[in-house]
Amino acid sequence: MHLIDSHCHLDFTLFDLDRDQILTHCEQLGVNDIIVPAVAQKSWRQLLNICEQSERLHPALGMHPMFMEQHKSEDINALQEALKRHSVIAIGEIGLDFYLDKHDKQAQIDLFTQQLDIAQHFKLPVLLHVRKAHDQVIACLKKHPVVGGIVHAFNGSFQQAESYQKLGFLFGVGGAISHPNATRLHTLMAKLPLSHLVLETDAPDMPLAGMNGARNSPENIPKILTSLAELRNESIEEIAAVTSQNCQTLLSI
Repeated sequence: MHLIDSHCHLDFTLFDLDRDQILTHCEQLGVNDIIVPAVAQKSWRQLLNICEQSERLHPALGMHPMFMEQHKSEDINALQEALKRHSVIAIGEIGLDFYLDKHDKQAQIDLFTQQLDIAQHFKLPVLLHVRKAHDQVIACLKKHPVVGGIVHAFNGSFQQAESYQKLGFLFGVGGAISHPNATRLHTLMAKLPLSHLVLETDAPDMPLAGMNGARNSPENIPKILTSLAELRNESIEEIAAVTSQNCQTLLSI
């Protein structure tokens, strides 16, 4: 069985002591590919170095909306230069986060659209982080079209999902579906077409039910797969095959 974690921050320092052991265990579990998105320019070098050490790791570069204070105007040029020099499969993690206290909407939108334009120029998909801003993100995507991407941890409306689908986007399914009280998310993920779903952990964040604050890991992809199979009443084998193919086709891995 070939599984893919489409969103995992395995470059974070929380994994420095046991990253190799995690990758070995992932191989045993069938988690053969892991997408590692960036959050800020200062982490790109470390992320790229880590990904170069394993053919299972695939880097994405971008600037996350939750870390606006870390981003500088010259980072846009740095992103373009990095894409010329390195093999990167996507632009990410990028997007809008209007859930944050004292957020500057216009600054986020400006940064987001600049990165969308870069994605368009390099013909790369994007990995989206969106909170309380799906309509605004969809509007930006219509004005700055890209080749598609993944809406990480999607929890919007079915109507918003339909808009994303028309724009070539897939939806990340993570540990949130394992929580018994996530009834709205359960309904959404049971209704969306399997052809538009991919698996993700967002490790070390987005813990599964019962983890009680423990560090998340790409080793939990099989558990997320099982939860999704139970929710959709479909076979584990089918969901594994289709979600992995969805990711491979989009990201060319």
